[in-house]
Amino acid sequence: MSATRSLVGLTFCACYPAFYLVNKYVLSVLKFTYPTLFQGWQTFVGGLLLHVSWKLGWVEINSSSRYDVSTWLPASVLFVGIIYSGSRALSRLAVPVFIILHNIAEVIICGYQKCFRKEKTSPAKICSALFLLAAAGCLPFNDSQFDPDGYFWAVIHLFCVGVYKILQKSQKPSMLSDIDQQYLNYIFSVALLAFASHPTGDLFSVLDFPFLYFYRFHGSCCASGFLGFFLMFSTVKMKSLLAPGQCAAWIFLAKVITAGLSVLLFDVTLTSATVG
Repeated sequence: MSATRSLVGLTFCACYPAFYLVNKYVLSVLKFTYPTLFQGWQTFVGGLLLHVSWKLGWVEINSSSRYDVSTWLPASVLFVGIIYSGSRALSRLAVPVFIILHNIAEVIICGYQKCFRKEKTSPAKICSALFLLAAAGCLPFNDSQFDPDGYFWAVIHLFCVGVYKILQKSQKPSMLSDIDQQYLNYIFSVALLAFASHPTGDLFSVLDFPFLYFYRFHGSCCASGFLGFFLMFSTVKMKSLLAPGQCAAWIFLAKVITAGLSVLLFDVTLTSATVG
């Protein structure tokens, strides 16, 4: 059992940086800034793989009532907001900056639990939230590549993440499993993003994308779709097998690895692209 838990944690730590670094490559190096299409593709691949896994008996998806689905609909809307705003922010911000701002969602959750649910919060958790808030507040003044639009989308992203997690935690355990929730998120996201691709202009603007027929672009998009699914699946498994403290430790390690690799890879890559 201990080996299984370690394997799940290591899988998560491999998928997390790979997913974000591939996305960063597509968004910032190849400059594929059409979020309705990119995120629509990722959710389509994730939904398809999850559906196939269900049919093969590898995962269990329960038949949900209309009430359960309608109750989860606001969370699915927030999920679309998370991935859309996240894509916008990641295309403009360095990965370490994006990760720090993403962490502020925990401050929203902590504040909600303390102020509205009147839950007892440990001093360590409060100090951690204040530290995260202070770190994020210092970022704009120390970011040599400060991008107002990037920070704007990052704020929307962290707000959506915070509210999504609050809705997720407030749901009754008997309603939807994590896999059920993600399956509904995928279905709703594909439908909404496909519909939004025309009014946002992405559907026709993508025809002018210079790398549209290049294997690097095709390979990166395929990798992002598969990695997104494996990251989701490993996250669900990790939360079901490990204690919350252990999960937090693996997530922290994955974020440190992601930030470190991004500095090594993209500082060189983006500089080379600029010089070239």
